[in-house]
Amino acid sequence: MIRFEQVGKVYPDGTTAVDGLSFEVREGELVTLVGPSGCGKTTTMMMVNRLIDPTSGRILVDGEDIAHVDPVRLRRGMGYVIQQAGLFPHRTVLDNAAAVPLLLGWSRARARARAAELLELVGLDPATYGSRYPGQLSGGQRQRVGVARALAADPPVLLMDEPFGAVDPVVRERLQGEFLALQADVRKTVLLVTHDIEEAVRMGDRIAVYGRGRIAQYDTPAAVLGAPASGYVAEFVGADRGLKRLSVTAVEASDLEQPPVAHTGERSRDVARRMRATGARWAVVLDEEGGLHGWVSAKQLSGTDGRDAADGGDGADRADGGDRVGDLAGRMEAWVPLGAPLKRAFGEMLQHDAGWVAVLDGERFAGVLTPAGLHEALRRSVDADAHGIARGDVDFSSVSDA
Repeated sequence: MIRFEQVGKVYPDGTTAVDGLSFEVREGELVTLVGPSGCGKTTTMMMVNRLIDPTSGRILVDGEDIAHVDPVRLRRGMGYVIQQAGLFPHRTVLDNAAAVPLLLGWSRARARARAAELLELVGLDPATYGSRYPGQLSGGQRQRVGVARALAADPPVLLMDEPFGAVDPVVRERLQGEFLALQADVRKTVLLVTHDIEEAVRMGDRIAVYGRGRIAQYDTPAAVLGAPASGYVAEFVGADRGLKRLSVTAVEASDLEQPPVAHTGERSRDVARRMRATGARWAVVLDEEGGLHGWVSAKQLSGTDGRDAADGGDGADRADGGDRVGDLAGRMEAWVPLGAPLKRAFGEMLQHDAGWVAVLDGERFAGVLTPAGLHEALRRSVDADAHGIARGDVDFSSVSDA
């Protein structure tokens, strides 16, 4: 959708802003441009809608050289979101969101209807917020209006310059999550400028890490974190890049262990005997459809088969062996869906002081992820990127010995 071909920008005073940029953004892809101040990332983005014209090379959007496109027409066909939203303070929220469609010649009724639809999409009830002015909104609400305005004319390309930089960290994280959910639905081609590597990693399908006027590495977040292309990139992404990689590495079925399993309708004495025979200390309890019901420990079941499964005692004061396991099972608090980031799984372990987390594939139990499994998954991911193979194809014995 967007292609840079040896693009450069040199200002009249001799300052080189960007030099020889060549990269491509695929349709529906969100690419983050990240780097220190003055590295050329904002200049790159502003050349796409010709707020700045390059001095060399060319930029193509949907196969068309934008040097031959009227700048006004070009800009009206792209969404543009900037820090602090850049709303018109004298216009209502609804009129701000309708601004671009009106410029394109839409009727006022159609433009306002589209604006109301977009406000609803970004989580602002138009009946409540449509008649307010930007000064009556919080910073996070203004950013939502900015996104709605950028999307109002349904542009194929969206340019975002530090869009979440003017709000506090809690609101920022929530807005990032909301935008990613929105992007999953609308699938715009997005260039997002940020100086924050955490934001770049979380938001981007691919990341362009800038040096001085050049791209030092252009790859997926996992590859940038796992295999930095240079010492500069390694230093920029930080020594804790392994921890950052947890947020872009998904839990896969091959990462899971299969623990002992019981079903809610089984008699506790039968489960206790089975656990004692295998030396299991705990079991996952499933309902009859294979969904997660909870978990039960060997200690809870001690004596339910007429003896103490924990210490060999007579278990006379233990639960009746005819009890059903589903009635004895404890609630499973630590769980994540298959495909969730390893960071989320790690967070569940810490929050619930758990030695493992259950993993669900839809409604069905898929297995458990242990700390050792989490570590193995991370190392498999790094090794897979390094060798250009699927994670499941990595021989972990070779990873362990590396």
